[in-house]
Amino acid sequence: MEDTLWAGLTDSLIKTPMAITAENLAEKYGITREDCDKYSYQTQQRWKAAQDAGHFSAEMAPIELKSKKGPIKMEQDEHPRPQTTLEQMAKLPPVFKKDGVVTAGNASGICDGAGAVIVASEEATTKHKLKPLARVVAYHVSGCEPKIMGIGPVPAITEALKKAGLTLKDMDLVEVSTGCHHNGCWSVTNLPYIECRGTEAPPFTFLILFLLHSSI
Repeated sequence: MEDTLWAGLTDSLIKTPMAITAENLAEKYGITREDCDKYSYQTQQRWKAAQDAGHFSAEMAPIELKSKKGPIKMEQDEHPRPQTTLEQMAKLPPVFKKDGVVTAGNASGICDGAGAVIVASEEATTKHKLKPLARVVAYHVSGCEPKIMGIGPVPAITEALKKAGLTLKDMDLVEVSTGCHHNGCWSVTNLPYIECRGTEAPPFTFLILFLLHSSI
């Protein structure tokens, strides 16, 4: 019998849980527990700011669930905890490694979601009189050492920008979705001219963990 959830969070090549690859990354590049907690706290606050501003309203379809107390309308993600504090996060114990840095507060929870997106050619949008929400300018897939798989976003973003003939200075918003904040910390501190380890991220960057990965 196989636990499909645990299997899905484990690299089948090296038989290593994703959280341990984050621990490896933190150890290799000197990412501290404090770095991770501060970065995690920051993404919680950014989620709240975006939620309060209504940025997700057009993207989320509310659903109604039955309960013993009557119907419940689900209108927003349950996972974010913007009310948390750095002091509370600091008290949480490491989960996967003694004296490690991955905790329940700075790693994504296990949850489900569903989403859909339509990708179409310019010809199709014109033919069907559709108004595009965005245009795919470039993309890049990067391979990396599985034991520290969280480094992947850095070369992927760097090469995608090169293909598009753009730089990070041209970006208003950058979103990095990751399961553990150690990966996000490394991505932020190693992209060109971004310096935010343990401090405020630059104003054009929106790095967030708690939106999670929907099933598309």
